[in-house]
Amino acid sequence: MNKISSLPQQTPSVVDLAKISERELLNLRICDLPLNLEGTWLQECIQDLYQELEQRQLIFKPICYLADEWLTPEGEPVVGIPFYLAHPTLTRLEKKMMLEAEGETKEWCMKLLRHETGHAICYAYELHKEKKWQEIFGSPDQEYPETYRFKLYSKNYVRHLEGSYAQYHPEEDFVETFAVWLTPHLDWQKQYQGWKAIQKLNYVDHVMHMIKGKPPLVKKGRKFWHYRTLKVTLENFYKKKKYYLAEDFPDFHDDNLKKIFAQKEQPEEGLLATVFIKKYKKKIIHTVSNWTGEKKYIIHDVLKAIYQRCRALKLICFETESVTLLNILTYTTTLIMNYIYTGWYRGERKRRKK
Repeated sequence: MNKISSLPQQTPSVVDLAKISERELLNLRICDLPLNLEGTWLQECIQDLYQELEQRQLIFKPICYLADEWLTPEGEPVVGIPFYLAHPTLTRLEKKMMLEAEGETKEWCMKLLRHETGHAICYAYELHKEKKWQEIFGSPDQEYPETYRFKLYSKNYVRHLEGSYAQYHPEEDFVETFAVWLTPHLDWQKQYQGWKAIQKLNYVDHVMHMIKGKPPLVKKGRKFWHYRTLKVTLENFYKKKKYYLAEDFPDFHDDNLKKIFAQKEQPEEGLLATVFIKKYKKKIIHTVSNWTGEKKYIIHDVLKAIYQRCRALKLICFETESVTLLNILTYTTTLIMNYIYTGWYRGERKRRKK
């Protein structure tokens, strides 16, 4: 069995995550959570990843550990997996706070593991330093932007993770290409035939054949942002996470909402806009997230602001529900795409390969 973590076993904690109340849970520091990869469904995913690498005759198998999010520290051939995936109670809390738990299903988790392994193998064999690598993907020294513009239907890049992530940065382009190459039972030669991205896939295929059976140049890596180093409480962790990744919208909704809805004049007049938004909330969030690639909790916050303005203005529906739904979907999507394209995000991200 391949080594998953070199850290010593944690002393068993008296905390029972299956029985603890939410308030007690939020008061806990992350470093005090009784967690391990061993014995969890994540360990099975890691072993599946190792088997995929073995089938490709690749000796390198990244050491995985529990971190604050999905990451590969810059220059380190290791993979961090979010701590919240190590216990169902924490996964539920993540979903409640952020509306989704990234990597919570087996298929999703494996996609992310292959992606992060792409970063790790790149560092392990220092592939990004090769001239040919840089000719194909670009300079790895390029700064990671806060946001990025992407062409949804571009055939210059593979499609692995949502949000056209390969277009974010040269390293992400390589990593996403590697993840597609590694995916079992995926006929990438056929799927990407006629795409410019096939050149990148052929290059990755060539490089992987060159390093198969060879030990990595960089054998060990430092486990930055390990969950045992995080002394923040879960409550403060989520406060910071929401602040860090989301931004409050100013009150510019009013004029646009008055084009979608009408102001109520009679007590019994029309369907309230707030009632309409509640009814279609899940559909709006899912649809906008699907088309924009944005996080669901950010769309939720946008919709919450819209809801509050509709309530304050006492708006009602004056069109049919189908027309109103189309209009609110269009408006919400426009707001989210404006976010993505203009870079209205707070803070400066630590440079992590995600």
